[in-house]
Amino acid sequence: MINRYECNGRLARVVEHNGILYLTGRTCGDYEKIEDQTRGLLKIIEDTLEAYNSDKRHILRAQIFLKDIARDFQPMNKVWESWIEPGYEPARATVQASMAREHLLIEIVVTAVTKETNED
Repeated sequence: MINRYECNGRLARVVEHNGILYLTGRTCGDYEKIEDQTRGLLKIIEDTLEAYNSDKRHILRAQIFLKDIARDFQPMNKVWESWIEPGYEPARATVQASMAREHLLIEIVVTAVTKETNED
């Protein structure tokens, strides 16, 4: 069965199938600096995962899109590395991409498993 959550007529923010959570690309434009946008975005992702019985330890894959990879890759990685727990690193890709809004510097797409699907 496929379950779709937080739908808005264009997309579902979360789709669940067989214990796998697919989160739509998320952004956090509340801040100007890449470090702050990354921290805010990771908090949004963490809160979303918690709401659907998962957490950052259960992330399988992350796709990271940066507006300016040359400028923002290292500072984004510092925030990411302080957030992700050693031993729970997901598969990850980071690429440069145009953003939907001028002030956005980062977007992250996450795939995770629910806690009951993968008991620690």
